[in-house]
Amino acid sequence: MKEQDFKIRTKIIKETFNDSREIKCLTPEKDRKLDDDIYPGGDIFTTENGELIDLEFQMHDFTESELVKYIEFAEALYEKHQKQVSIYLICPDTVNVLVKECEIKSEAEFTIKLACVQENPAHIILKGIKNKIKSGEFLDGDDLHALSILPMICKKEERNYFRKEYIRIINRLQY
Repeated sequence: MKEQDFKIRTKIIKETFNDSREIKCLTPEKDRKLDDDIYPGGDIFTTENGELIDLEFQMHDFTESELVKYIEFAEALYEKHQKQVSIYLICPDTVNVLVKECEIKSEAEFTIKLACVQENPAHIILKGIKNKIKSGEFLDGDDLHALSILPMICKKEERNYFRKEYIRIINRLQY
């Protein structure tokens, strides 16, 4: 993961989920690897005290099966590292959350938090970048990188829209 990606994702964790823990690094691949039949997770980070944070974008309905998948994943990560696991899911408000909040009994220490935002996260990022442009601010490397990855974090049917916006903004930038 590029440094810009790391900064964007850790900022999302801190601001969206009000998590003030210091994030040390992206968890190395060997520490992320679980059994082949276990869901592999999203972007997994390690905090200064060794706890693990998984950040994901949930773009389809959150069902019982989805919750069970994340529980199994959290338990497997906990079993491997014996450290607290936090799973943070960001979804647009168009996603149907079909499970109620409930306590999950487990020997593993984990939390699963779902943040439904009024807009698709890709739209939020794009809007922020467009606002910077309107106010005359320069786009930094983090902004440009965030802009470039929008097609990877949006719904499949929106990819061309985000690609077009990316190209439009890049072509209009004055250096």
